[in-house]
Amino acid sequence: MKLFDVYPINDITIVKAKGSYVWDDRGEQYLDLYGGHAVISIGHTHPHWVKRIEDQLEKIAFYSNSVRIPLQQQMSDKLGKVSGKNDYQLFLCNSGAEANENALKLASFHNGRKKVVAFSRSFHGRTSLAVSATDNKNYIAPVNETDNVVFLPFNDEEALEGYFRENGEKISSVIIEGIQGVGGINVADDSFLRKIRSLCDEYGALYIADSVQCGYGRSGKFFSHDFAGVNADIYTMAKGMGNGFPVAGIIIAPHIKPKHFALGTTFGGNHLACSAALAVLEIIEEEKLMGNAVMVGKYLKDQLEDIPELKNVRGRGLMIGFDVPEELKDLKKNLLWNQKIFTGEAKPNVIRLLPSLALKKRDAEQFIESLKEEIEKILTGEKVHG
Repeated sequence: MKLFDVYPINDITIVKAKGSYVWDDRGEQYLDLYGGHAVISIGHTHPHWVKRIEDQLEKIAFYSNSVRIPLQQQMSDKLGKVSGKNDYQLFLCNSGAEANENALKLASFHNGRKKVVAFSRSFHGRTSLAVSATDNKNYIAPVNETDNVVFLPFNDEEALEGYFRENGEKISSVIIEGIQGVGGINVADDSFLRKIRSLCDEYGALYIADSVQCGYGRSGKFFSHDFAGVNADIYTMAKGMGNGFPVAGIIIAPHIKPKHFALGTTFGGNHLACSAALAVLEIIEEEKLMGNAVMVGKYLKDQLEDIPELKNVRGRGLMIGFDVPEELKDLKKNLLWNQKIFTGEAKPNVIRLLPSLALKKRDAEQFIESLKEEIEKILTGEKVHG
């Protein structure tokens, strides 16, 4: 049986990983500044994370949510403490798309409305409603097309106010990434997030903070939306939540009341998932990884801004993007093949850095030196890989 061909892939087979490094089947070492698409939050195969999963595996790996699973409450308590959202409620699921799907559905259950406001260049996942709120027609099948989602310009307060004035009583929710990931590392203005909060309060809509990629400490705060100083009604989480183990969730403000059977999940909040997620929170807290994200992220941004060939360096913490001019279009490829460094991208010309929050400064320094070397090689006409 053939694998269904859905992604262009690099001809590299990773067989081992530790911290911010991975190794291929030929023993070649790579610096990982991509983190498996922002998934690796505490470093690959962190020993505490491994031990928690192994210990749980010796006891029980899975049983359904028809029984009490104390690990869910332990994980919820730790999440409340580390995130600062102690009074919120937690629903566990499996992926970022599922988290956003449930958030949008819960908002509609809450206020009985249908309209969803999303924004240009947004990405919220590939399930039915989440992909309908994603601004990329290549991802939206005919069955996903709906008039219930409207896309407004990102960071445009006037457009948002105008849409609420005309349609406020129909709007169920506004969903926004605090920092757009797939869209190219575009940071939501603090004033724009505050405007969303005030308009949702005025018109009875819910503010959904998509924190799937920009949450879990990556920005230097637990949720990047927290920079605005206002609370969302629902926060969605995944990616860094399990450090590679599939786990996701939404946290829900106390004024939103649960109703039996409105939401549900088979695998969400299983014993192994909770063990992995609990380990991640313990490590983020004990190793002060949000502080490290601020420190190392500032170093990277400062250094990148000093490289004249790179444009529009942006982001927060260890979620950083920069534009690459046409003459450097092979930069990402050359970093991988010549320097053995994984980075991310956003079309057409953005390089994204999404490393572990435990990235060491010496590894950031290595990246900057390698980056400068590859830029110089391209500009002086050295042969490009491939």
